[in-house]
Amino acid sequence: MLDVETSGLDMRKDRLLAIAAIAMQVDWQARSLSVDLSDSFEVVIRQDEVSSKDNILLHGIGAQSQRDGLEPSRAMQCFADYVGSAPLLAFHAAFDQRMINRYVRQYLGQDLPNPWVDVDHLCAVTYEKVRARALDDWMTHFGIHCAVRHQAAADTLAECELLQHIWPRVTAQCKSWAGVEQLAAQHRWLPRAG
Repeated sequence: MLDVETSGLDMRKDRLLAIAAIAMQVDWQARSLSVDLSDSFEVVIRQDEVSSKDNILLHGIGAQSQRDGLEPSRAMQCFADYVGSAPLLAFHAAFDQRMINRYVRQYLGQDLPNPWVDVDHLCAVTYEKVRARALDDWMTHFGIHCAVRHQAAADTLAECELLQHIWPRVTAQCKSWAGVEQLAAQHRWLPRAG
């Protein structure tokens, strides 16, 4: 599970500031999903130009932290090494995927080959009647508390908890990771409650 912090929401122009990830282990036989907090990753990417004051107030990555971050090519290599070939999960994954792949392509000369799954899509197909679109909506629905919203590591942990809440319904329909990918893809055919 991963989450990013950026200088804004424009996937073409805004900058990637931080990535956090937490490993999750699936036991298909037991149909269980566990979070491994000891297997986590977090990096702040060095910025030549710090983000706006409003942006800093949102995610809490201060100007000095941005200037002192890890050099971008090293940060992206460390992230690629950490994830290996594991499937990547994120809430509204298209944004995270595009930002990360833009940086991996720029600094490492390639895209990550990992499969991506959007946790929002899994929520939508397993809880069709819930009127939720944003992460905060789903967190409220399941009573999930996030200590520091819009901070990559804390959001990642909340997303792990969200996946654990929906996992019984996911495994009722899936026997493998390929099945999870297929289930998430079904969201395109479902009308979303507004």
